[in-house]
Amino acid sequence: MAKTKTVFYCTACGNETPKWQGRCPACGAWNTIEEHIEKPAAVGKARSAPVGLSRKPQRIREVDSGDEIRFSTGMGELDRVLGGGAVAGSLVLVGGAPGIGKSTLLLQICNSLCAGRRVLYVSGEESERQLKLRAQRLGVAPEELYILSETRLSDILEAVEEMQPDILIADSIQTLYNEENESSPGSISQVKDCTMALMQISKSRGIMVFVVGHINKDGNIAGPKVLEHMVDCVLYFEGDPNSSYRLLRAAKNRFGSTNEIGVFEMAEKGLIEVPNPSQMLLEGRPEGASGTCVACVMEGTRPVLAEVQALVTKTTFNVPRRAADGFDFNRAVLLMAVAEKRGGMKLNVFDAYINVIGGLRLDEPGADLPVVLAVASSYRDQVIADDLVAIGEVGLTGEIRSVSNMNQRLAEVARLGFKKCIIPKNGSEKLEIPTGLTVYRVRNLREAIETAM
Repeated sequence: MAKTKTVFYCTACGNETPKWQGRCPACGAWNTIEEHIEKPAAVGKARSAPVGLSRKPQRIREVDSGDEIRFSTGMGELDRVLGGGAVAGSLVLVGGAPGIGKSTLLLQICNSLCAGRRVLYVSGEESERQLKLRAQRLGVAPEELYILSETRLSDILEAVEEMQPDILIADSIQTLYNEENESSPGSISQVKDCTMALMQISKSRGIMVFVVGHINKDGNIAGPKVLEHMVDCVLYFEGDPNSSYRLLRAAKNRFGSTNEIGVFEMAEKGLIEVPNPSQMLLEGRPEGASGTCVACVMEGTRPVLAEVQALVTKTTFNVPRRAADGFDFNRAVLLMAVAEKRGGMKLNVFDAYINVIGGLRLDEPGADLPVVLAVASSYRDQVIADDLVAIGEVGLTGEIRSVSNMNQRLAEVARLGFKKCIIPKNGSEKLEIPTGLTVYRVRNLREAIETAM
């Protein structure tokens, strides 16, 4: 009789160790090692290949590249993040905090997905009656939508075998369990086993599978990190609990870019697409106030305008405080050091706080110049013109460097009615300047500050 094998997994990186340790030797995380009991299958079952699933090697020239069939989900913002639409036979993991709108999003797209396709919605958290009530509230009642309240994996696979759906939605992966595994639902081994079974169905039968995953207190998908390596696409649903706006990001996408974002607004009857996020992010912007500047960043192929605010006030401590929300803290400290050395600002006796309005996180170099200008505006208590946008990367010597996709950024700036834009002088000779937009080309930080104020 085969014996069970006990191994230990790191929930942060998926590394396997033979014994429990307080710290993972691979990623260095503390208290992330969990026990996993592996029950080996019978020898005959382990050696025999599933009927109809055997694969033979093929020449790469003989592989049909037309097998990738894309179709729209009915929501343009979701299609954008997926890389142009959903792909048949792919496995998509949708993660987010409780109540953020993951189940609402997947139930809403069933209206369009059921047009010519059969959808099976499996919920391990709600009964059929609860799903019906939520569907009525969202106005979802397609003919080819089937719902199933089940957590046992074998019953779900049996329903898939009987129905032969085109799309399968599993909500959520932490509630499913394989009865052959002795671990409790939501454990590392159960999540891996259930995801592997869904992946095999997706690849062998060409079924599009959406899997909902909860996140832990650190903001990562609950379960081992290897779960994200198994799926084709990982989407994170983010949003401020005090705001009605939601952001959908792709952390991994085998069929498209990972830089795209989708913007939604949570309303009474579900999620509403926001096709113009720049206008949303600039709503309620104060007029005639110091310490604010508009930035234009690229989110994938889409230019987005966002407001950067800064507050510089005299410190009451020996060491001045620094804080940044929506912007990398270490990058913010570096830019303040450059502003003090190259811009002539005595920030060593001032507290400085940076905030990006709307819950957007600015990660690209083009946001450096707006951050420094907002700090300089608050430091001098001088107002930057309301119709001015700044774009550029700031170097350690105070130079302003060029960034990519400048023509697209300028077109978006002009489309939203801004009249002035500060850009790097280097690399701006062949730009297409939109009509009605005045461009100021600067070489260093001092020129940019004097031009803005």
